[in-house]
Amino acid sequence: MEELLPLVAAAAGWIGALCTATAYALVSRRRIEPDSRTSQSINMLGGALLAVSAAANGAWPSVTSNFVWVIIGMQTLVGVRRGLGVTDGR
Repeated sequence: MEELLPLVAAAAGWIGALCTATAYALVSRRRIEPDSRTSQSINMLGGALLAVSAAANGAWPSVTSNFVWVIIGMQTLVGVRRGLGVTDGR
């Protein structure tokens, strides 16, 4: 099991890097809007996976940076929902 952890952490890192690069490419090519749910979701997933990989390797500045990346994505999604007048039914 211990030999599996580095492999899982590396896979998470590669998938996370692919997610963030894909989101950036899609926004840059104007396929999606920067504040869209799709863009923010891909970026949040990428940041979370990169944070997992960094944590497994003890790269705490990178963990912190990616955690902030995820928080920014969450705040943007909340702002987009509010801008659309979406409520939780209360």
